[in-house]
Order: sequence, then C-alpha cells, then structure tokens
Amino acid sequence: MTNTRKYKYYFKKPKSEIVKDVFSLLLTGGAIIIAANSPYFVQNVIKRYEKWKKYPKSKVSDTFYRLRQQGLIDIKMVNHQIYISLTEEGRKRAGIHQIDKLKLARPKQWDRKWRLLIFDIPQERKTYREALRGKLKELGFFQLQKSVWAYPFECRPEVELLQDFFGLSHNEMRLIIAENIGDDRDLRQEFDL
Repeated sequence: MTNTRKYKYYFKKPKSEIVKDVFSLLLTGGAIIIAANSPYFVQNVIKRYEKWKKYPKSKVSDTFYRLRQQGLIDIKMVNHQIYISLTEEGRKRAGIHQIDKLKLARPKQWDRKWRLLIFDIPQERKTYREALRGKLKELGFFQLQKSVWAYPFECRPEVELLQDFFGLSHNEMRLIIAENIGDDRDLRQEFDL
C-alpha cells in the first residue's frame, strides 16, 4: 500500500460530486447567502451557481438535508436571507478535498533557499504522521531524515494548510528557510537545480 493510499484510507472523503461541489463552494466563499423570498431555497441555489444546474433539484435538496443532519453544514435564516455555512466538523471534512487538490508550483528560477519542514508528532497520532509523510512525498518534498523534509521553492501557504488540516501546533511542525544546509549536491540533483 503506497503512502498516498494510506493517506486516503485514514481520512474520509466525500464520495459524491455534489458533496464535493458544496464543500468547495463553502470553503472558497465562506457561506452561501440566498434571498429567502420563496420557500424554495434549493431552486435559488441552483439558479445562482451554474455548475449545480447539472444536478436534479431533488438531489441538491437531499444533499443539503443530509449534510445538515450529519452536522456538516449550518443553515440559518436572518433578515429574510438564508445563510449556509460549514460547521467546524464540516470544515474538517471539506479540508480533505482541498488537501487532495494541493500542488506545489515550481518557479523558473530558484532563490537558492531551502525550505526544511520538520515535525514531531506523538505516537498516539501515528495515523496523522504517516498521512503527512505520504502527502509530503506526493507533493515532491525530499526526505532528509525521518521527520525532516526539504523543498527548494516557496511552499509556506501549502504547509500552513497541511498544518491546519492535521491540527498540528507550531511545536509539532515547523517550516525553516535556510540558505546553507551544508553539502546539498544530492538535493540539487534530486530537484534538477
């Protein structure tokens, strides 16, 4: 079993495309706000968001109902507007969708700095540690030591997203930017620098 498969095994992903679309919209927009001038808010959602027109109205309605029952979204009516947002549990579940799409950009020119990611995750959170290692490998980091990984390009936003997703404190995971790490010929060769 590869690290990527382990990673996907440990964290429950949304299975249907419509759930992914709901999570994606709520993650990027923060909330859906709809004028509640009729009781058919699902129809208003479909009208407002083009990519949802491909789904039957009943499926959209069922999805919102199910996500609300599971405690993943919150639906409130305030001043004749309906607010739909992710709950804390919903943000965690939706985070896997963001993590799966995560990619690191490679600029044309290297700034001659190494990004060293170090982490110390306790044994009782071994599942998270293994999933993080799998994701770092998938993203193209190079493993210097068991919990020390190197990357030559800017990656702070992506590392912060991983740190937030795995719920790791600053003491458990740090990103260090270094100009000199000693003999780095093997790293330069690995990254074709």
